[in-house]
Amino acid sequence: MSLPDNPNIAIVGATGAVGREFLPILRERGFSHGSLRLLASSRSAGSTIEHDGNSHTVQELTPSSFEGIDLALFSAGASISKEYAPIAVKQGTTVIDNSSCFRMDENVPLIVPEINRKALDNFSLPGIVAVPNCSAIVALMAITPLHRAVGVERMVISTYQAASGAGAAWMAELEQQAHDFAEGRPYTTKVLGRQYLFNLFSHNSPMGSDGSNEEERKIIQETHKIWADDSVRISVTCIRVAVLRAHCASINLTFRGKLEEDKAREILQSAPGVKVVDDREANKFPEPIDAAGQDDILVGRIRNDNSQPAGKGLNLFVAGDQLRKGAALNAVQIAECLVA
Repeated sequence: MSLPDNPNIAIVGATGAVGREFLPILRERGFSHGSLRLLASSRSAGSTIEHDGNSHTVQELTPSSFEGIDLALFSAGASISKEYAPIAVKQGTTVIDNSSCFRMDENVPLIVPEINRKALDNFSLPGIVAVPNCSAIVALMAITPLHRAVGVERMVISTYQAASGAGAAWMAELEQQAHDFAEGRPYTTKVLGRQYLFNLFSHNSPMGSDGSNEEERKIIQETHKIWADDSVRISVTCIRVAVLRAHCASINLTFRGKLEEDKAREILQSAPGVKVVDDREANKFPEPIDAAGQDDILVGRIRNDNSQPAGKGLNLFVAGDQLRKGAALNAVQIAECLVA
């Protein structure tokens, strides 16, 4: 069973940072659809958004919002997804959810199409499909082709996460702080409660008693689920950096087999959704400013880890647009899988 060729679509959280990415991505990818319903909170209801030459009025999200809707793309936070996604499914709507609400539910597929599309083979519509954590997607797009080649035994990931991962309000306040600095004013800190410009700090998600924050735990748990392999040992440190858009990660891998850097580069050059940016002579490697607005995950600094036995360790640096492949694009790609 699959979605209709021209499904009626609802976007939940249509005015948010990720929500606003859905419409251009649908247009760019030629995703055919019937009616389009834009949904948000009462604060945003009544505003308008342009799409394909038409002006669409944002409607307030209510329990009756999904009548006649085949596909709902959710990006309004875990609490909204928890409340409204089951309501949508009961009304015959298939939900693709960007929040963390259902990711670790054993009955909900957690999908990156380039990595584990086959996990949708037994998926029954209507139902819920989860989009993984944005940093997990960015990192695993680069790591998975190498894991398939020789197996990853252990990985150490350090993320450098942009304001885009926390939403439109964070992005706006980072921009405002730049204006404050340029004009010699005290920094605006209404959203963040701290200086973000010229700074970096531990990821803002809740901290556990073990010293790991929620974002770090998500990457570990979701990697194990996506790969269907919990034997891989993973250590993660997540940091917010004063970058407007696109997440980066430094990745150190220990392999089960042997893999030299030249072969790894060859594998990555042919991997779908990955672009190798690895010019040592020009000192040109992945940067968030280059990844922003792009679909591909940029991969570079590909080099042997000489602290490990020959061929058993590798270092990488990646950059990827959190709003696109880390969220909205991945959701639309899942929708494409469900139509096909």
